[in-house]
Amino acid sequence: MGRFTTVIFDFGGVITASPFEAFNRLEEERGLPRDFVRRVNAANPDGNAWAKFERAEIDAAAFDALFAEEARALGHELEGKAVLAVIAGAVRPAMVAALDTLKDRGFTIACITNNVPGGKMGIRGAGMTRSEEAAIEVADIMARFEHVIESSKAGVRKPDPRIYEMMCEKLGVEAGECIYLDDLGINCKPASQLGMHAIKVTSGEQALADLSAALGMQLP
Repeated sequence: MGRFTTVIFDFGGVITASPFEAFNRLEEERGLPRDFVRRVNAANPDGNAWAKFERAEIDAAAFDALFAEEARALGHELEGKAVLAVIAGAVRPAMVAALDTLKDRGFTIACITNNVPGGKMGIRGAGMTRSEEAAIEVADIMARFEHVIESSKAGVRKPDPRIYEMMCEKLGVEAGECIYLDDLGINCKPASQLGMHAIKVTSGEQALADLSAALGMQLP
């Protein structure tokens, strides 16, 4: 099998399309500056509404109000519930096929995801059929992983190095045996510093090409 035994995936932006695409659509609909949601989330990144929600320190109602306050402080009106409503990304079938191939080849696969309480890995809705279908689809994907760490349940979120260490301990592997994929460079950095081979994901095709090269095998 070579140097690597384990492949650890982020979920949103890796297994699914990037939520930033949905944020941009929301911004366009609301007449907001492009990447405004990212600006709000980048301000006070360890203590803002998003960070607190992903650590399950506040509930959805509190997030809605606190995010709105943060948006207002940056000059625009945007409620938190509108952001939560759009962040479910479309699943990338080729990435799911790659999960199955990796398992068939004897690799351990796992997932570390920053999410929010009750978020179903980024799938949210108001009981509508599509949301229910999406939640079932995500649950089916998650069942493939040896272990999943969710920030809202662990009480720690990426890029805190502890969350990567928790995964290694749970799987009984060394960081040097692991490949880690994430769409955010800030989350790849601590994984790399711990000794993992980190891949920053910009598209499904690029991710699979880089993962194939690292493993010395062709993935779908």
